[in-house]
Amino acid sequence: MSELATSVTDRAPAPKPASPRKVIPIAPAAEAREEQVGLYEAHRKIYARGVDGRFARWRWALVFATQLVFYGLPWLEWGQRQAVLFDLGARRFFIFGLVLYPQDLIYLTGLLVISALSLFLFTAVAGRLWCGYACPQTVYTEMFMWIEEKIEGSRNARIRLDGGGFTAEKLVKKWFKHVVWIAIGLWTGFSFVGYFTPIRELGLEFLQTRMGAWEIFWVLFYGFATYGNAGFMREQVCKYMCPYARFQSAMFDRDTLIVSYDPQRGEPRGVRAKARAAARPMASAMSSPARGDCIDCKLCVQVCPTGIDIRDGLQYECIGCGLCVDACNLVMDKMATPRGLIRYATQNGMAARWTPRQLLRRVLRPRVLVYGAVLAALSIGLLASLVARTPLKVDVVRDRASLARIAEGGQLENVYRLQIMNATETPQRYRITASGLAGLHVSSEDTVEVAPAQSRWVAVRLQLPYGSAPAGSHKVQFEIRAESGEASVAEPAVFLVPR
Repeated sequence: MSELATSVTDRAPAPKPASPRKVIPIAPAAEAREEQVGLYEAHRKIYARGVDGRFARWRWALVFATQLVFYGLPWLEWGQRQAVLFDLGARRFFIFGLVLYPQDLIYLTGLLVISALSLFLFTAVAGRLWCGYACPQTVYTEMFMWIEEKIEGSRNARIRLDGGGFTAEKLVKKWFKHVVWIAIGLWTGFSFVGYFTPIRELGLEFLQTRMGAWEIFWVLFYGFATYGNAGFMREQVCKYMCPYARFQSAMFDRDTLIVSYDPQRGEPRGVRAKARAAARPMASAMSSPARGDCIDCKLCVQVCPTGIDIRDGLQYECIGCGLCVDACNLVMDKMATPRGLIRYATQNGMAARWTPRQLLRRVLRPRVLVYGAVLAALSIGLLASLVARTPLKVDVVRDRASLARIAEGGQLENVYRLQIMNATETPQRYRITASGLAGLHVSSEDTVEVAPAQSRWVAVRLQLPYGSAPAGSHKVQFEIRAESGEASVAEPAVFLVPR
């Protein structure tokens, strides 16, 4: 903690000394005063209150859906292999029926662009929906907070437990909570590594205590990251570490749906009796100048996972989860007051008192339509490219040890190395031909067999009658065709004729 301190000292005037060598000191007239100013705000632990409502149920539905996919997908089989496996060692990526190689990086690029545009679209329409409902930080924080509540009790019970002294109950509850957190973190790390190493083999290696060093490292690293981020850092990741919170304002406008507090209806806030609220008509409850509908119960603050007060207006810390909406609606029900004091609305709609239909109509504005059109075009293009994709990849590399030489029979010969990659789930037999120069032919074996989802390097010799082509480099073309007729690829190369 950096501190800034200032001191001011006032002294009374001293009498003239009796001699040049003698000085009589006089005590200061006032004590020195110091003022300390903290430059950083101390972190306050947030004790989020549990709440039930439509948006809370949506959040839990997304928790179950995302974790069912994350934890379950590595165990799903496709034929005789794992359905989704990124085999970095063999440089092959299996995604259900697709077998992708590093040469298919364009598809990953397209997927990342589509993901970014989707984020822009959803943010322009309804703010930080990703953060509030599907972000891994949000999902695992929700899971860890649920475990904490089940073990340590409600919000008030957790506050009392942390504020009290050391007891056996506190030790047991804290210890058990962290054991469960660590177990979930390690299982998360194990599932993550299971996408890169066949998870059944990984489990067998774990039981036989012979897991590889890098596998152990990533299980512990990913597990520790989950344990630390969801158990301790929580909202600090969203507020201080995530860059999305900082640049989201560039994608917001006054027609973006955000969690909003209605000050025209809620102010002036203050405590009032339920009987009074029930007695007055609904219309007067929304327009009474004496007292607004907000009773200042602060439940909207207590349920917020980032600890903000939504009544202060739009804040970058808000992740748009809607829990404050659920909490406020419950209070409005108890006070016999219409729901919607806190709701999803736009700034323009809140100022103009638009109806929900008017809000939704304004959502389809030019920015959203452009995002949607570009996103649809890219998605259709990516799907069409995957459907029309040729299940064969070929790389041509010249043999640098022998650029050109005279072979038997007066033939000029160039040697190449071809990497043939079978991107199907069945064994394939390929035929190799070459064209581009008169008399050019393949003098080595012109057929090769490649196992399912495997690649193979093949040495290929091209020969040309000596003197049939002038000296220099000549463009030629390799043609590799599956004998089954399923795929064919043409790759360019260069044939060298020495002087």
